[in-house]
Amino acid sequence: MNTENEKKSPPVVLCFSGHDATGGAGIAADIEAIASQGCHPCTVVTCLTVQDSIDVYSLVPIDGDIVIQSARAVLEDIPVAAFKLGLLGSVEIVEAVHSILYDYQDTPVIFDPVLASGAGSKLANSEVIDAIRTLLLPITNVLTPNVPEAAALVPQADTTAAMASGLMDYGCDHVLLTGTHSDTQQVVNRLFHNHREIDSYEWPRLPQVFHGSGCTLAATLSALMALGLDPLSAAREAQNFTWQSLKHARRVGMGQLMPNRLFWADQE
Repeated sequence: MNTENEKKSPPVVLCFSGHDATGGAGIAADIEAIASQGCHPCTVVTCLTVQDSIDVYSLVPIDGDIVIQSARAVLEDIPVAAFKLGLLGSVEIVEAVHSILYDYQDTPVIFDPVLASGAGSKLANSEVIDAIRTLLLPITNVLTPNVPEAAALVPQADTTAAMASGLMDYGCDHVLLTGTHSDTQQVVNRLFHNHREIDSYEWPRLPQVFHGSGCTLAATLSALMALGLDPLSAAREAQNFTWQSLKHARRVGMGQLMPNRLFWADQE
Protein backbone atom coordinates (compact mmCIF):
# COMPACT_ATOMS: atom_id res chain seq x y z
CA MET A 1 0.00 0.00 0.00
CA ASN A 2 1.36 3.44 -0.91
CA THR A 3 2.28 5.77 1.90
CA GLU A 4 1.74 9.53 1.82
CA ASN A 5 5.48 10.05 1.24
CA GLU A 6 5.45 7.74 -1.77
CA LYS A 7 2.59 9.74 -3.32
CA LYS A 8 4.73 12.86 -3.09
CA SER A 9 7.87 11.36 -4.63
CA PRO A 10 9.63 14.04 -6.68
CA PRO A 11 10.47 13.68 -10.37
CA VAL A 12 13.81 11.99 -11.00
CA VAL A 13 16.61 13.22 -13.28
CA LEU A 14 19.31 10.74 -14.28
CA CYS A 15 22.64 12.47 -14.93
CA PHE A 16 25.55 11.17 -16.98
CA SER A 17 28.43 13.47 -15.97
CA GLY A 18 32.03 13.53 -14.86
CA HIS A 19 33.21 13.67 -11.25
CA ASP A 20 34.78 16.98 -10.23
CA ALA A 21 36.48 16.71 -6.85
CA THR A 22 36.18 20.47 -6.28
CA GLY A 23 32.37 20.29 -6.28
CA GLY A 24 32.12 23.17 -8.73
CA ALA A 25 31.08 21.27 -11.85
CA GLY A 26 30.05 17.82 -13.01
CA ILE A 27 28.01 15.47 -10.85
CA ALA A 28 28.24 17.68 -7.75
CA ALA A 29 26.83 20.65 -9.66
CA ASP A 30 24.07 18.50 -11.13
CA ILE A 31 23.01 17.24 -7.71
CA GLU A 32 22.78 20.73 -6.19
CA ALA A 33 20.98 22.26 -9.16
CA ILE A 34 18.46 19.44 -9.56
CA ALA A 35 17.71 19.19 -5.84
CA SER A 36 17.21 22.96 -5.73
CA GLN A 37 14.29 22.58 -8.15
CA GLY A 38 12.64 19.98 -5.95
CA CYS A 39 13.65 16.97 -8.05
CA HIS A 40 15.65 13.90 -7.11
CA PRO A 41 19.06 13.45 -8.82
CA CYS A 42 20.33 10.01 -9.76
CA THR A 43 23.89 9.88 -11.11
CA VAL A 44 26.08 7.82 -13.40
CA VAL A 45 29.71 8.94 -13.32
CA THR A 46 31.19 8.93 -16.81
CA CYS A 47 34.73 10.11 -16.04
CA LEU A 48 37.05 10.64 -13.12
CA THR A 49 39.03 13.85 -13.37
CA VAL A 50 42.02 15.46 -11.75
CA GLN A 51 41.17 19.14 -11.51
CA ASP A 52 41.07 22.14 -9.26
CA SER A 53 39.37 25.51 -9.52
CA ILE A 54 41.92 26.56 -12.16
CA ASP A 55 41.95 23.76 -14.76
CA VAL A 56 41.45 20.08 -15.59
CA TYR A 57 44.75 18.17 -15.63
CA SER A 58 43.70 14.64 -16.53
CA LEU A 59 40.60 12.64 -17.36
CA VAL A 60 39.93 8.92 -16.93
CA PRO A 61 36.79 7.64 -18.68
CA ILE A 62 34.81 4.95 -16.87
CA ASP A 63 34.41 1.60 -18.62
CA GLY A 64 31.41 1.71 -20.93
CA ASP A 65 29.95 -1.52 -19.55
CA ILE A 66 29.95 -0.04 -16.04
CA VAL A 67 28.13 3.04 -17.33
CA ILE A 68 25.48 0.83 -18.94
CA GLN A 69 25.11 -1.40 -15.89
CA SER A 70 24.86 1.60 -13.54
CA ALA A 71 22.19 3.26 -15.66
CA ARG A 72 20.19 0.07 -16.20
CA ALA A 73 20.17 -0.64 -12.46
CA VAL A 74 18.63 2.77 -11.79
CA LEU A 75 16.19 2.66 -14.70
CA GLU A 76 14.88 -0.80 -13.81
CA ASP A 77 14.15 0.41 -10.29
CA ILE A 78 13.19 4.09 -10.54
CA PRO A 79 10.99 6.01 -13.03
CA VAL A 80 13.14 8.70 -14.64
CA ALA A 81 11.52 11.91 -15.91
CA ALA A 82 14.53 13.44 -17.71
CA PHE A 83 18.13 12.73 -18.66
CA LYS A 84 20.97 15.23 -18.28
CA LEU A 85 24.23 14.67 -20.17
CA GLY A 86 27.50 16.43 -19.44
CA LEU A 87 31.14 15.39 -19.83
CA LEU A 88 31.35 12.05 -21.64
CA GLY A 89 35.04 11.73 -22.42
CA SER A 90 35.30 8.79 -24.83
CA VAL A 91 33.62 7.25 -27.85
CA GLU A 92 32.88 4.16 -25.76
CA ILE A 93 30.90 6.24 -23.25
CA VAL A 94 29.03 8.09 -26.01
CA GLU A 95 28.04 4.71 -27.44
CA ALA A 96 27.05 3.44 -23.99
CA VAL A 97 24.87 6.48 -23.27
CA HIS A 98 23.26 6.21 -26.71
CA SER A 99 22.40 2.56 -26.06
CA ILE A 100 20.57 3.60 -22.90
CA LEU A 101 18.75 6.63 -24.29
CA TYR A 102 17.64 4.78 -27.40
CA ASP A 103 15.37 2.65 -25.19
CA TYR A 104 13.78 5.72 -23.54
CA GLN A 105 12.97 7.97 -26.48
CA ASP A 106 9.91 9.51 -24.78
CA THR A 107 12.06 10.87 -21.95
CA PRO A 108 13.56 14.34 -22.57
CA VAL A 109 17.33 14.60 -23.00
CA ILE A 110 19.12 17.79 -22.01
CA PHE A 111 22.75 17.84 -23.14
CA ASP A 112 25.54 20.18 -22.08
CA PRO A 113 28.28 19.21 -24.59
CA VAL A 114 31.37 19.64 -22.39
CA LEU A 115 34.25 19.66 -24.88
CA ALA A 116 36.80 21.79 -22.99
CA SER A 117 37.48 23.07 -19.50
CA GLY A 118 36.83 26.65 -18.51
CA ALA A 119 40.54 27.30 -18.90
CA GLY A 120 40.50 25.88 -22.43
CA SER A 121 41.94 22.38 -21.94
CA LYS A 122 40.42 19.97 -24.46
CA LEU A 123 38.20 17.25 -22.98
CA ALA A 124 37.01 15.66 -26.23
CA ASN A 125 38.95 14.66 -29.35
CA SER A 126 37.63 14.64 -32.90
CA GLU A 127 36.43 11.04 -32.62
CA VAL A 128 34.33 11.86 -29.56
CA ILE A 129 32.88 14.92 -31.30
CA ASP A 130 31.99 12.82 -34.35
CA ALA A 131 30.28 10.24 -32.13
CA ILE A 132 28.31 12.98 -30.36
CA ARG A 133 27.11 14.35 -33.70
CA THR A 134 26.08 10.94 -34.99
CA LEU A 135 24.65 9.25 -31.90
CA LEU A 136 23.50 11.87 -29.39
CA LEU A 137 22.48 15.03 -31.20
CA PRO A 138 19.65 13.20 -33.05
CA ILE A 139 18.04 12.25 -29.72
CA THR A 140 18.67 15.52 -27.83
CA ASN A 141 15.66 17.60 -26.88
CA VAL A 142 17.60 20.63 -25.64
CA LEU A 143 21.29 21.22 -26.35
CA THR A 144 23.00 23.95 -24.27
CA PRO A 145 26.36 24.76 -25.92
CA ASN A 146 28.39 27.91 -25.57
CA VAL A 147 29.68 29.42 -28.80
CA PRO A 148 33.07 27.58 -28.79
CA GLU A 149 31.30 24.25 -28.23
CA ALA A 150 28.82 24.96 -31.02
CA ALA A 151 31.69 25.94 -33.32
CA ALA A 152 33.49 22.66 -32.56
CA LEU A 153 30.36 20.66 -33.35
CA VAL A 154 29.57 22.64 -36.54
CA PRO A 155 32.97 23.93 -37.74
CA GLN A 156 31.65 24.91 -41.17
CA ALA A 157 29.22 27.49 -39.70
CA ASP A 158 30.31 31.14 -39.78
CA THR A 159 27.57 32.70 -37.62
CA THR A 160 25.83 31.70 -34.40
CA ALA A 161 22.56 31.29 -36.27
CA ALA A 162 24.30 28.95 -38.73
CA MET A 163 25.76 27.00 -35.80
CA ALA A 164 22.32 26.51 -34.29
CA SER A 165 20.86 25.54 -37.64
CA GLY A 166 23.66 23.06 -38.20
CA LEU A 167 23.07 21.49 -34.79
CA MET A 168 19.38 21.12 -35.62
CA ASP A 169 20.35 19.56 -38.94
CA TYR A 170 21.98 16.80 -36.86
CA GLY A 171 18.65 16.28 -35.09
CA CYS A 172 18.55 18.53 -32.00
CA ASP A 173 15.03 19.72 -31.25
CA HIS A 174 16.02 22.89 -29.36
CA VAL A 175 19.37 24.67 -29.08
CA LEU A 176 19.97 27.13 -26.23
CA LEU A 177 23.14 28.88 -27.41
CA THR A 178 24.80 30.77 -24.58
CA GLY A 179 26.78 33.95 -25.09
CA THR A 180 29.09 33.82 -22.10
CA HIS A 181 32.17 33.59 -24.34
CA SER A 182 31.12 36.39 -26.70
CA ASP A 183 32.58 39.89 -26.51
CA THR A 184 29.33 41.69 -25.68
CA GLN A 185 28.41 44.04 -22.86
CA GLN A 186 25.46 41.86 -21.87
CA VAL A 187 25.37 38.07 -21.99
CA VAL A 188 22.94 37.23 -24.78
CA ASN A 189 21.54 33.70 -24.87
CA ARG A 190 19.39 32.57 -27.80
CA LEU A 191 16.91 29.71 -28.05
CA PHE A 192 16.40 28.07 -31.44
CA HIS A 193 13.74 25.62 -32.64
CA ASN A 194 12.65 24.52 -36.12
CA HIS A 195 15.66 26.35 -37.63
CA ARG A 196 14.66 29.73 -36.28
CA GLU A 197 15.29 31.81 -33.19
CA ILE A 198 12.24 31.64 -30.93
CA ASP A 199 13.53 33.66 -27.97
CA SER A 200 16.54 35.63 -26.75
CA TYR A 201 17.61 36.65 -23.30
CA GLU A 202 19.94 39.32 -21.97
CA TRP A 203 21.69 39.02 -18.62
CA PRO A 204 24.07 41.45 -16.91
CA ARG A 205 27.61 40.24 -17.54
CA LEU A 206 29.32 39.43 -14.26
CA PRO A 207 33.04 40.29 -14.11
CA GLN A 208 34.28 37.04 -12.59
CA VAL A 209 35.05 33.66 -14.18
CA PHE A 210 33.02 30.73 -12.92
CA HIS A 211 33.54 26.98 -12.57
CA GLY A 212 30.44 24.98 -13.46
CA SER A 213 28.03 27.51 -14.94
CA GLY A 214 27.18 25.31 -17.94
CA CYS A 215 26.53 22.29 -15.72
CA THR A 216 24.25 24.41 -13.55
CA LEU A 217 22.22 25.63 -16.51
CA ALA A 218 21.70 22.23 -18.12
CA ALA A 219 20.98 20.42 -14.85
CA THR A 220 18.45 23.06 -13.80
CA LEU A 221 16.78 22.91 -17.21
CA SER A 222 16.56 19.12 -17.00
CA ALA A 223 14.88 19.33 -13.59
CA LEU A 224 12.38 21.91 -14.79
CA MET A 225 11.48 19.75 -17.78
CA ALA A 226 11.16 16.76 -15.44
CA LEU A 227 8.61 18.85 -13.56
CA GLY A 228 6.64 19.25 -16.79
CA LEU A 229 7.74 22.64 -18.11
CA ASP A 230 8.06 23.09 -21.86
CA PRO A 231 11.54 23.96 -23.22
CA LEU A 232 10.69 27.65 -23.67
CA SER A 233 9.54 28.12 -20.07
CA ALA A 234 12.26 25.88 -18.66
CA ALA A 235 14.97 27.78 -20.54
CA ARG A 236 13.97 31.10 -19.03
CA GLU A 237 13.65 29.79 -15.47
CA ALA A 238 16.90 27.84 -15.71
CA GLN A 239 18.81 30.91 -16.88
CA ASN A 240 17.47 32.97 -14.00
CA PHE A 241 18.47 30.32 -11.46
CA THR A 242 21.92 30.02 -13.03
CA TRP A 243 22.48 33.78 -13.07
CA GLN A 244 21.48 34.01 -9.41
CA SER A 245 23.88 31.16 -8.61
CA LEU A 246 26.68 33.08 -10.31
CA LYS A 247 25.73 36.37 -8.71
CA HIS A 248 26.05 34.69 -5.30
CA ALA A 249 29.17 32.69 -6.26
CA ARG A 250 31.91 32.10 -3.70
CA ARG A 251 35.70 31.93 -3.88
CA VAL A 252 36.47 28.45 -2.61
CA GLY A 253 39.89 27.99 -4.22
CA MET A 254 42.53 30.08 -5.92
CA GLY A 255 40.99 29.98 -9.39
CA GLN A 256 37.46 30.31 -10.76
CA LEU A 257 34.55 31.11 -8.47
CA MET A 258 32.11 28.36 -7.56
CA PRO A 259 28.41 28.98 -8.30
CA ASN A 260 26.32 29.06 -5.14
CA ARG A 261 23.44 26.85 -6.21
CA LEU A 262 22.08 26.95 -2.66
CA PHE A 263 21.75 30.74 -2.60
CA TRP A 264 18.02 30.34 -2.02
CA ALA A 265 18.67 28.58 1.29
CA ASP A 266 20.81 31.49 2.48
CA GLN A 267 18.00 33.89 1.60
CA GLU A 268 15.45 31.83 3.49
